[in-house]
Amino acid sequence: MRTLGLIGGMSWVSTAEYYRTVNELVAERLGGLHSAHIILESVDFGEIEKLKLAGRWTDVGAHLAAAAARLESAGADAIVLCTNTMHFVSEAIERAISIPFIHIADTTADAIIATGSSRVGLLATAFTMESTFYRDRVASHGIDVMTPDAADRDHVSSIIYDELCHNVIRPESRALYLGVVDRLLAEGAEGIILGCTEVELLIGPDDVAVPVFPTTRLHAQAAVDFALSTP
Repeated sequence: MRTLGLIGGMSWVSTAEYYRTVNELVAERLGGLHSAHIILESVDFGEIEKLKLAGRWTDVGAHLAAAAARLESAGADAIVLCTNTMHFVSEAIERAISIPFIHIADTTADAIIATGSSRVGLLATAFTMESTFYRDRVASHGIDVMTPDAADRDHVSSIIYDELCHNVIRPESRALYLGVVDRLLAEGAEGIILGCTEVELLIGPDDVAVPVFPTTRLHAQAAVDFALSTP
């Protein structure tokens, strides 16, 4: 089994889901008491978010690239960045390492293509929904990515930062998210990307009539595929 290097802490809540999901998938595939070979570096999200809000993306990239390089030096065979939004600096991370970087948008696009969907809605942080780095990466696979209107984007993002990142799950917030989903479906979305690693703590495939693409689980599955593949 190959070793996965996880960059986590953004937030710790979703990183815990990554760790649990990767190990559950390894146990399912190998049976018995098997678990994953993981090296985890968990950063201080408060420091990273402060840099992001100040527009200091070069510093964010340098911080996460250094984390990736340390994981490679420690023996990781691939890097998994446990967050959607910080994939904004994925190129800086990839330049700092010589091992594979498993990109969350690519793993999501592969799952969308497998369902035959070509137009999907995106629920994520405001930055991820309003920037092009994530949507363009998915769109490069031939997929049209829709986002909610400005008011819905604000509500979706606020719930992520004010509740989900603190492991707070509220039924009223679930209802609000499902209302946003309904509006995206009315505009022609054929599926929904849960494009923030905390969002799938709130809603999932059983809540929506169309295919749902939970990026944390899909990313974890791709990581396990790599870990269990032949070098």
